[in-house]
Amino acid sequence: MDRIFIEELRVEAWVGIYPRERAVRQLIEIDLEFGVPDAAAEHDDIADTIDYAEVIARIRKELGERHFNLLETLGEFVVALLTEDFGAPWVKISIAKTGVAKGVKRVGVAIERGKLA
Repeated sequence: MDRIFIEELRVEAWVGIYPRERAVRQLIEIDLEFGVPDAAAEHDDIADTIDYAEVIARIRKELGERHFNLLETLGEFVVALLTEDFGAPWVKISIAKTGVAKGVKRVGVAIERGKLA
């Protein structure tokens, strides 16, 4: 199975349980990898794969409109988006908040769903 990866996608999202987190969107960083059909490389046709530009636009749109209490829930939402709406058979995602704790660069979660062929 071929894979597409998107690294350090920065998105402003409504996420968190604390009042300061609910007041404004936070910058989060997403690393994403997902499986795509081998046919894309065989036919050199965007119709045979998942268009990463569409994935990025959709993630930015959806995360800008919804609130998530937990990064875990946000991650599962993005995984479902990739599997259900884009047809990815396998998704690996890590999501991190930056600057949320003194002396800590990033805090986040990693999720992997589906099967590698």
